[in-house]
Amino acid sequence: MPQHVPDSSNPPAQPCAEAQSIRGRIGPDADHGFHPAPHRYHLYLALSCPECLRIAITHTLLGLDDRLPVTYLPAVPDMRNGGYHALRGAYAATSHAYHGPSAAPALTDRWTGRVVSNHAADITHDLAVRFPGDGPDLRPHGLRRRIDAVVELCDEAVTEAAQRAGEASPDPGRGPALARLLGALDQVEGWLADGPFVLGDAVTAADVHLWVTLVQLDLVHRWHLDADAVHRIAAHPRVWAYARRLLAHPAFGPLLRPGDITRRHHHQCAGLEAAGAAVQIVDWTAAEALTPAPVHPGR
Repeated sequence: MPQHVPDSSNPPAQPCAEAQSIRGRIGPDADHGFHPAPHRYHLYLALSCPECLRIAITHTLLGLDDRLPVTYLPAVPDMRNGGYHALRGAYAATSHAYHGPSAAPALTDRWTGRVVSNHAADITHDLAVRFPGDGPDLRPHGLRRRIDAVVELCDEAVTEAAQRAGEASPDPGRGPALARLLGALDQVEGWLADGPFVLGDAVTAADVHLWVTLVQLDLVHRWHLDADAVHRIAAHPRVWAYARRLLAHPAFGPLLRPGDITRRHHHQCAGLEAAGAAVQIVDWTAAEALTPAPVHPGR
């Protein structure tokens, strides 16, 4: 059963140092340093973080609760440098005299007490291909290039473009950025004409990445866009019907914490609020009425 680290009084927002990149990989068998032995590893995730949310959904889809336990961390880091106290020991054991933030996500090795990886894409990939779960094949061999293309589209043509389009100061690049974002949503709209999921009839890693991207677009980036831009983003009926449909999925909606995502955003972001903040596209809290949230000790 997932554990939950209680929240504490949070330090004031300030610029945070970047965590040292730790990129150990899970190998296919015992000949590799990190092989996928049941109960060897532990995940630390903050569901307010999009990268952590993707890992949590992947973990749930694969049915890994018994083989790979999870601790859910507070929405906002509880150390002044942007790290978590719960991970401080694991980072210190990994790197001598480590002074950076003890950041999430983190996959730790319970045998050594060290961090195996804090690289979200690597963790998500290794869960999907190295751990024998009871769920779907999230990275089918024949779809891997297409999955990677969806991830690239989400990161560059949606998330990065939305950030540029929502910059507070006047910028001639905002118009092209919004056009790029709308073009990407047009492309997704077309893909969803062919099946219930972005690559056809079965859920894949592409859906996990895209859905969290849409959550962030509505709950985070919308705060810095004007109302006209948000209405144009919302004018993609298949995209947002898909988002609502996955909100009702037991591996997606119950892990979503809209209030925590908004809280983390306001804690970290100094940008100006725009009129689009008042034009929410999806009622993300609807998942609470559709499926029960997981129970965490101490919550």
